[in-house]
Amino acid sequence: MFFSHKMKTYAFVGPSGTGKSYRAQMVASERGINYIIDDGLLIYENQILAGTSAKKAPTKIETVRNALFQSEEQRKEIQDVIKKRKPDSILILGTSDEMVKRITENLGFEPISETIYITDVATEEEMAMARNTRVTEGKHVIPVPTFELKKDFSGYLLDPLQIFKSKGRGKAPYVSEKSIIRPTFSYMGNYEISDSVFRQIIDIVATKTDGVHKIHRTIIKKHGEENDGLYIYIEVIIEFGYNINETMGNLKKQIIKEIEKMTSMNVLSMELVVKGVNLERK
Repeated sequence: MFFSHKMKTYAFVGPSGTGKSYRAQMVASERGINYIIDDGLLIYENQILAGTSAKKAPTKIETVRNALFQSEEQRKEIQDVIKKRKPDSILILGTSDEMVKRITENLGFEPISETIYITDVATEEEMAMARNTRVTEGKHVIPVPTFELKKDFSGYLLDPLQIFKSKGRGKAPYVSEKSIIRPTFSYMGNYEISDSVFRQIIDIVATKTDGVHKIHRTIIKKHGEENDGLYIYIEVIIEFGYNINETMGNLKKQIIKEIEKMTSMNVLSMELVVKGVNLERK
């Protein structure tokens, strides 16, 4: 089933870990394409419109299923957005000609009219560097800014990646922000963050917050379907003479900031309780 409006389909093909996602927006912009399909996501410019990233899948098999849009629910979500927005063209990323062909067929797009290969836009040295990063550090690139991914990729170690590339004298440079993630399921195996890490961050923040004497007790609970969000309960002893609301507000703000920056885990809720006041003068 094809869509009622004509949409030109492009493919961007290259082996896994050679830098396709890194260069996807640049390839798209050079051809006037605003929509990209990459690893289960439908991306418009710097925004995720629909889909679930295959990089969040718990197993290799699920990663492949997500990337190929084998789920009816997943396909319908993408198709509904395409029908509503009616883009003129779209770029599909894949590791082989067969993969992008199957994605195109599964989503009901027009047959591929042009295929761009990673070897057309990257040198052997650049591809080797990308492969090394994937193999030795387990890092993946998603072609959207980090703020766009933060909510959905809690705990996946997000880092922003700024790209500036000159396009020659007299031409506007290519400037973009992408995100580097290390998926929970990756070539480097699974990982999880111990509760003691969060407690240590909280204790360090408390020592640097004016008006806080010490942390009396901390309870950490992981929430969400994939334990990718935190509920934090903290009992605090404050110094005499400080405004309680102001002190607790500063402490809460700094704890959330440091936990999300250092671990990339989303703090879903935090409860602060003042359990006592230190009357000893410093």
